Parts: sequence; structure tokens; C-alpha cells
Amino acid sequence: MTVIARALATAGLLFAASTPVYAQTPHPAATQFLPIKDEPAPQLFVDQPLPGPLASRAVVIIPYRTENFRILPIFGASASDVSPRAGHLHVSIDDLPWRWADAGGTGAVVLTGLPPGEHKVLIEIATPEHEVLGGKAVKFTVPAIDSAHH
Repeated sequence: MTVIARALATAGLLFAASTPVYAQTPHPAATQFLPIKDEPAPQLFVDQPLPGPLASRAVVIIPYRTENFRILPIFGASASDVSPRAGHLHVSIDDLPWRWADAGGTGAVVLTGLPPGEHKVLIEIATPEHEVLGGKAVKFTVPAIDSAHH
């Protein structure tokens, strides 16, 4: 290799080694192994019940998804420090005074046995200490199904 070629190769290596590689270095917030500072607000998206099961079998399947929030079976004060943020769902029906917690993270709430007629289901995201961070309600009608066909 000539002296000029060697000098150019060395200069190229030095330049490449000293240039920051922003595009290839992941931001620390992109990993679940490090705490996320200033996490974005959690969001809950709830769809209307799937029409097919509702019409044919009176089975209510309500799809949901979250952003910046994971549904996990963790509870209590120490679980509130988990990052990225995690918690569970609170689900209530027809404004009744009771509700249940869903920590399965299946992406859908499934209800059976509701009587025919109008109903409202409220799905809320909650911290491990049951602090509600937001929620969405869906309204739908359960049709009368002829039990002779089932």
C-alpha cells in the first residue's frame, strides 16, 4: 500500500471512529430495562363490540388497546414504580356500583349473559393502587336471541 493510500485509509478510520452514530444508538426510553423519565400520558382506545358475536349469540366482545401503559397482574404501592408504566383495567356495567379488575391484558373484554336491551360498559385504566387514569364507555344493544336455535 502506498503512503498516500495508507494515510487516506487511516484518516477515514479516524473520521468514522470519531463520528457519533445517532441513527444506530437506541434512545434509553426504547428499552424496558431502564426506567423511562417523563413517560407520555397513558391512552386507552376502546372499540364498539364485535357485531357478529353480538348479533348471533348475544356475546359481547369489546376490543381495547393501550398506549404508554401495559396491562399486568401487579398491585400495590411498590408496583407503581414499574417503568414503562403498568396497571390493570376496571370494568363496570350499566353504572352498577360494583366493578371488577382485569389484569390479563388480552385486548378484549368478553361478556355473556347480559339480558336483551341497551347496555353501557365502562373500561378504565388504573394504576397498581387502583387510581383511575382514564376511561372510555361503549353503549350497545343486546338483541333477543331465540334460544331454540342454540
